[in-house]
Amino acid sequence: MSDDQVARYDYYTKIAWVIYSLITLGFILVLVLFVAQDNEERFFYTLMPAAAAYVFRPMDKPFSKLIFKYTGVSYPEDKSE
Repeated sequence: MSDDQVARYDYYTKIAWVIYSLITLGFILVLVLFVAQDNEERFFYTLMPAAAAYVFRPMDKPFSKLIFKYTGVSYPEDKSE
């Protein structure tokens, strides 16, 4: 495995996390701006989707599959053994 593959995989992982964060932020904005009726609901809709996005964040395996599907860069296997 080359260092180039590791660097590209790291780059695409960062891009995937940015996309995940932007989707979460967009969801929060829609809830706060269009769904919430009062300040209490705005506060709730600000905190709870962010907490749920943290708790249910994707692990390495689903991200690796999606990164490979869309970019062709696979997860770098550790061959140090």
